[in-house]
Amino acid sequence: MGNVAEILRQKSGQSLHSIHPRESVLTATQLMNEHGIGALLVIDSDENLVGIFTERDVLRRVVAVELAPSSVLVEDVMTTEIACCSPETKIDDAHNIFRQYRIRHLPVLSDAGEVVGLLSIGDLNAHHANHQEVTIHYLHEYMLGRT
Repeated sequence: MGNVAEILRQKSGQSLHSIHPRESVLTATQLMNEHGIGALLVIDSDENLVGIFTERDVLRRVVAVELAPSSVLVEDVMTTEIACCSPETKIDDAHNIFRQYRIRHLPVLSDAGEVVGLLSIGDLNAHHANHQEVTIHYLHEYMLGRT
């Protein structure tokens, strides 16, 4: 069925959004709201991926414990155990990672460890839906003898 690189090519032109770990949660959530996204990659000064900051982190580690977003640093509440994949990862394997770890965002890293993309469960679902539409179209055409 293809690999993650195929989905990233479809997303080409979309920016990767990141934040430094020493920024405030308020700054992070404002950035997420501004871009209409549910996660930020947390990248340190050396350009290393050190975590991911998601809406779930905000709810569980800030709001639920009544912390002030302006006084909490991203590094104190981000998720540091990050499931990742490579562009060569098969789409079905990426789907299994989403399901196994119960996550909605999956960083895509090159062999050198550089971030090359961010795959969301929505991206994966859209790819599956498109693939199914194409399959249905070809089957329909086949049944009508047009192929």
